[in-house]
Amino acid sequence: MTTTARAQGATVWLTGLPSAGKTTIARILGSRLRAEGHRVEVLDGDEIRRFLSAGLGFSREDRNTNVQRIGLVAEVLARNGVLALVPVIAPYADSREAVAKRHEASGTPYVEVHVATPVEVCSVRDVKGLYARHAAGRLKGLTGIDDPYEPPLDPALTLETDLQTPEESAASVYAVLAARGLA
Repeated sequence: MTTTARAQGATVWLTGLPSAGKTTIARILGSRLRAEGHRVEVLDGDEIRRFLSAGLGFSREDRNTNVQRIGLVAEVLARNGVLALVPVIAPYADSREAVAKRHEASGTPYVEVHVATPVEVCSVRDVKGLYARHAAGRLKGLTGIDDPYEPPLDPALTLETDLQTPEESAASVYAVLAARGLA
């Protein structure tokens, strides 16, 4: 990437169940892209919830509001030459579609990646202890268990993280970006 050319931004939305590997993949991909000189931001769903979406719950309406807020930030960053990597569950298809349409309206590239990890694998990984809390009856509304998750119907890429390493998954996303002239 030359310093005189305006960098092409894009949003890469990694959607999947809790503990699917979204954030790990985004961080690995982000490191590779930064090493190549790209401007990159990882918009981690947990960090966004603590700050930008503090006070929101986990109702369908609140989840939609959270996704739309993150989508707006990602689109603004991407429109301004940043590769916005967004590892966020975003369980509802209509909410993700609204984000994609916002990007389309501004002519900003949007790449949806389905991190398609089976719930059985996610519950073993259980990075945040959500599945254990749910099993103990201390958590209700866990996405993919007793709250819906609507997988993308036509993602740019589907990653089966139970069959590949996080590095292989990140390389697959990188390949899609490269094929589109975004990496």
